Amino acid sequence: MFGLTPLGSVHTLIALVALVAGFGAIVRDGRIGTDDALSRTYIWTTVLTCLTGFGIFQHGGFGVPHALGIVTLAVIGLALWRGGSRWFGGLWRYVPTVALSLTLFFHLIPGATETFTRLPAGRPLFSGPEDPALQKVVGLLFLLFLAGAALQVWWLRGQSQRKAPVGATRDAR
Repeated sequence: MFGLTPLGSVHTLIALVALVAGFGAIVRDGRIGTDDALSRTYIWTTVLTCLTGFGIFQHGGFGVPHALGIVTLAVIGLALWRGGSRWFGGLWRYVPTVALSLTLFFHLIPGATETFTRLPAGRPLFSGPEDPALQKVVGLLFLLFLAGAALQVWWLRGQSQRKAPVGATRDAR
């Protein structure tokens, strides 16, 4: 169906579960965390999406989607890294949230590319990954990611300020 191999079909189904879980976590909690079932579902299905993607060579050999899978796995590793506060200090509380949101954006790049170069059937919206109109869509998605990440940092910052002890000065937080 739609020119997908059996592995491509499984890969797509896993990716769809990841997208639903990721957006569900953001709607429910304002972010993708690391410690609740919906977020863990997102993380594991994203890892499986990357791993199954490494076996898909629809456009030849190793390509940009494979590199994006490697980068996605590295960003997930960063988000789950327990020693991050030593490197990032107080900024660490934002890193896992922004990193996992970035991986959600990464899902959207091949998702939009593969979907809109195949659909509607027989008359796809875009001619291929290099189509300038598709690149504008990816650029718009990136701007939405940046806005969403800024909102998440703002929200997390507000959460930490509300949790500060009574009488604490702003500098002591």
